[in-house]
Amino acid sequence: MTTEPDLDPDDFGFAEPATDQSFENALAKARDGIRLSVDDATELLATGTDVDGIDPDRKEAVLEAADRRRAEEVGEEVTFVANLNNNVTTACNTGCLFCNFKDSAHAFEADSDVEHAGFTKPPAESRAVVEDALEMGIYEVCSVSGLHPAFALNDDHHEILAARDDPASEVNYRPPEAYATDPGTYVEQMAAMSVGGVHLHSMTPEEAYHARRGTDWSYESVYRELATAGLDSAPGTAAEILVDEVRDVICPGKIRTDDWVAAMEGATAAGLDVTSTMMYGHVETVEHRAEHLKVIRDLQDRTGGITEFVPLSFVHQNTPLYRQGVVDSGPSRDEDELVVAVARLFLDNVDHVQASWVKSGDAHGLKLLNCGADDFMGTVLSEEITKRAGGEYGEYRSFDDYVKMITAIGRTPVERSTDYRTRRRIDPDDGPHGPRLGPRADGTPMLPNGAEGGGPASADD
Repeated sequence: MTTEPDLDPDDFGFAEPATDQSFENALAKARDGIRLSVDDATELLATGTDVDGIDPDRKEAVLEAADRRRAEEVGEEVTFVANLNNNVTTACNTGCLFCNFKDSAHAFEADSDVEHAGFTKPPAESRAVVEDALEMGIYEVCSVSGLHPAFALNDDHHEILAARDDPASEVNYRPPEAYATDPGTYVEQMAAMSVGGVHLHSMTPEEAYHARRGTDWSYESVYRELATAGLDSAPGTAAEILVDEVRDVICPGKIRTDDWVAAMEGATAAGLDVTSTMMYGHVETVEHRAEHLKVIRDLQDRTGGITEFVPLSFVHQNTPLYRQGVVDSGPSRDEDELVVAVARLFLDNVDHVQASWVKSGDAHGLKLLNCGADDFMGTVLSEEITKRAGGEYGEYRSFDDYVKMITAIGRTPVERSTDYRTRRRIDPDDGPHGPRLGPRADGTPMLPNGAEGGGPASADD
């Protein structure tokens, strides 16, 4: 088990934000399509810093403006993707206080007697997982993993790290032979998962930092080597809140905002599409959320490589922040709706905003599609991160689930590729439904009858 620091909840508060803008002026700018400022976004997220709590009438006005903007910009289609999550390892020493996905890397050492529920998949196992999923029709593999100390970019990187006087303390490195299972290199994992024409979506900025630690390699060069090995796009996760005073509280061992941005710029310079995220609803204020959105919009202005924005509602139940009394919950439903809506209004250069049924469940996920969102995630065969944090909304959605839910709110279900460049409208009457965009997909449902559908997570989740 990872040893948690002793936390004092009184040390984790930020002053309530105040701006020189008014809610009414901010809303008028949003309705008129004028580019919003951080103060504008702060007022909209708070439904006015002049009132305590969220004003229901003001909230509905923000949601209405965002839904109208969504209809104008991307129409009535709701997209989703046939994908698989293959997280390679839970071994990690970063110590993020919002996370319960990790297991202390010490527990994975060959001579350790520490019991843990974690895992490390060598490249051959990752390849087998992807091969099995390809037969079901998936065409995207999303892989996000812990920062295993034995992970290196390639063999040359292993030699560089091992040559340090004290690699364990200097660069968080121990050789693969120190562990019960060798995770391979990042290049080997990318090559293993990039099989059969699948789209590989992997290597967060934090992982890219780990893949260049102890060197002067640029992020662009790292991502170019990974792309050569089979990487197709990079997830903009590990963002949490892109404000360093918040990062100092919830993830002091993680990269700073500037490094996150530099990694994303390196990925786009290497020719990769990227996504963007925000994990909210813990210790940050609405002003921090607005500042985060500004970082993403500025990055998109410079690179044009962001395909979507993915709001990630903080799941609190099994995290250190909750266990030690720093937070007593995640964000409210109202906050979820406002984050999606303001993202649509503020990120005028990012086409797509995602709603998450994994974080929110079906009913509220559908509500978010009427708050500015136009994408509804994917089939998500195997989801471990939210589940280990205490998520309770399952880890799989069939195409029939999607068609029923999306048509129920009067929208059009559309199967899409990871990059949104390929789309297929689905006829609700032409069922049963399955993927057709995958290299081995022929429209067959992904799992046998009786095994499909999401539903609540099982008791052992």
